[in-house]
Amino acid sequence: MKFHPYKTDAALPLDARKGLAFPSAILSIQQRGHASLQIVEAEPLPKSRSTLTETRSLSAHQAVELQRVYSLRWAAIAILVLISSPLLGQQQKAPRVFLLNPQKLVETKQRIQSGDKTFDAALAKLEADARKALQQEPVSVTTKGPTPPSGDKHDYMSQAPYFWPDPAKPKGLPYIRRDGERNPELNKITDHHTLDLMEAAVRTLSLAFYFKSDEVYAGKATQLLRAWFLDPATRMNPNLEYAQFIPGVNTGRGIGLIETRGLADVVDAIGLLAGSKSWTAADQRGLEDWYAKFLQWMQESKNGREENAAKNNHGTYYDLQATSFALFIDKKDLARQIVETAKQKRIALQIEPDGSQPLELARTKAWSYSNGNLDGLMWLARLGENVGVDLWSYQTKDGRSIRRALEYLYPFAVGDGKWSYQQLGEFEGRSLFPLVRRAAAHYQDGKFKAEQSRLPKLDPSDRERLLTAQGNA
Repeated sequence: MKFHPYKTDAALPLDARKGLAFPSAILSIQQRGHASLQIVEAEPLPKSRSTLTETRSLSAHQAVELQRVYSLRWAAIAILVLISSPLLGQQQKAPRVFLLNPQKLVETKQRIQSGDKTFDAALAKLEADARKALQQEPVSVTTKGPTPPSGDKHDYMSQAPYFWPDPAKPKGLPYIRRDGERNPELNKITDHHTLDLMEAAVRTLSLAFYFKSDEVYAGKATQLLRAWFLDPATRMNPNLEYAQFIPGVNTGRGIGLIETRGLADVVDAIGLLAGSKSWTAADQRGLEDWYAKFLQWMQESKNGREENAAKNNHGTYYDLQATSFALFIDKKDLARQIVETAKQKRIALQIEPDGSQPLELARTKAWSYSNGNLDGLMWLARLGENVGVDLWSYQTKDGRSIRRALEYLYPFAVGDGKWSYQQLGEFEGRSLFPLVRRAAAHYQDGKFKAEQSRLPKLDPSDRERLLTAQGNA
């Protein structure tokens, strides 16, 4: 298998969490439909000729009654055929996803199948993206140039982005921090980049398969997943021991876990592939085993424990990953515990009563980091819906909440206020708009609706229309 770590297409949508990411035992929809149809076909059907003969030999009342019985039988058979058809079964079966809303995906798919044209532009754009993703060659951690300290190229490795050589020291060691300024040296180690490529392609391909049922998309997504996670020659070891190392300081840090936040999207992508011919029971078991080992490493390793203890956005995205992975491997109690603990551990700690996030405001890209952390908290709230924990409406006695954090940022996003904190690079108020739209399903009072009304409408080709069943909204 040839690997081309840099072959990609910039047109593929990137994960918002990167810069802004079923069960094999269940009989597939198609299999269930055909099995039921065989039962219906085996049911003896009335012969029209014998029916007419029998009717003539009976009284008028008996003939009417007999016809009624036969009509009821035909109606029952028709209903059975309809219920057992593959198409209807496909419409009724919700995918096993946790970040995405499965009911909204089902609604969108049903409307498309019923001839609703309001999703045409978004579906066409998704298919165009998927055709480009088909050109993505398999990527692997084993293609990087440098070898990790372990001597095993299967170990993920990356360099800390905001650390630079110290001009006052021999060979620049140890490196010193320049927050918000990315050192181009990190591009020499390709693992982070290739991980992003795999995640973006798999996310697009799996959605295209779900909505179009085209096996070519599932086949490509499966190829990419096997190369990254399963193939013994190319698979990534389930750890981040050597992520975001600082030259002259360490060989890896817990902070490196922020780079795998897109793996939560991969969990949902796997759910969307269920029922395809390409994605096998062995693939499902293999990915579940990989994620179980990675989650164990997150919980038990020094780097994992440090990231769990982080008080800023790193702690938020640790929780997001751990919750998603726990749900994937069916550890719902663990997922519920993480989200419940996040009320005090994340929301109450990170957000002030006025909605500001001091640890993010202290950064040189304060707007970007405030948006990014709130984005993570909102995705964590979405995961909480899977285990009956409501973070959307949680609020401390002094008013700290997800909504308060959103309302703090809102005036700056729509131009009602001037951002006074440091923001290296361009200030983009529109980066908050997707968060406002996601929150709209949970905050439906007049004030929030008025705030939402000031946002520009989604482009007809925006993928979000498919994910949220918005159609012409």
